[in-house]
Amino acid sequence: MFGNGMMKKMQEMQAKAEEAKEKLNHIKLIGEAKEGAVRVEVNGNGVITYMQLRSDLQGEELKQLIILAANRALEQSYRTKEMEMAQAAKGIIPGM
Repeated sequence: MFGNGMMKKMQEMQAKAEEAKEKLNHIKLIGEAKEGAVRVEVNGNGVITYMQLRSDLQGEELKQLIILAANRALEQSYRTKEMEMAQAAKGIIPGM
């Protein structure tokens, strides 16, 4: 079904995807809420790596701000990952 050329391209794409994932591990993206009262850092693969909370926050307000900051950071992570993976596929998959 697949010729040698197609298999080679698939292996090349897989290798480039792995390289992109490794690169994404070293990218830091930040989401903040309430003017920096809550700060969440994620890497390009969407893994939360750090969180800073202002000490006077508590209860429901704190929960909501954590969720907001995390979602902001994760949104950046998803966009960054999409761009990196598209770049990895460029030249291998026609039309990308």
